Amino acid sequence: MKMIIAGIAFIFFSTISYAQQISQWKITDIEKLMQTSDSHILVLNFWATFCKPCVAEIPSFIKISEKYKSEKVKLILVSLDLPSYYPKKIAAFAKEHNFDTNIGWLQETNADYFCPKIDAGWSGSIPATLILNKKTGYRFFVEGEITEPQFEEALKKAMGR
Repeated sequence: MKMIIAGIAFIFFSTISYAQQISQWKITDIEKLMQTSDSHILVLNFWATFCKPCVAEIPSFIKISEKYKSEKVKLILVSLDLPSYYPKKIAAFAKEHNFDTNIGWLQETNADYFCPKIDAGWSGSIPATLILNKKTGYRFFVEGEITEPQFEEALKKAMGR
């Protein structure tokens, strides 16, 4: 367990891009990441390769997150793909679509178990995005696709602007 947490922390705090290295996580790993993200604005985007709205919004998330990198915005794409997609198909898909950011695969099958740990109102549909700023207490969750301007506005609020 300590190795998994260390791996998440390494990916989260590293300045090197790990887009094609797909980490494997349990929901407890993500919960710990959410609890320890005090120095960063954390953006968790839950997606899957088969989800067209998910894939459509990711380039904007990457672009805007990169724009605010100096504001300590960290984007992590959390794949909810089938186990047979991990890691090769997810990595190949990410490479093909130039998803040059941190990507992890959630090794959970029970949405009734993991969804409420992200947000009490999450039904399990994707895309879904959580933006956290533990320092200020800002928390924003959206279930469904959001536009680039909506995402940027949510990030600005997370930064206190």
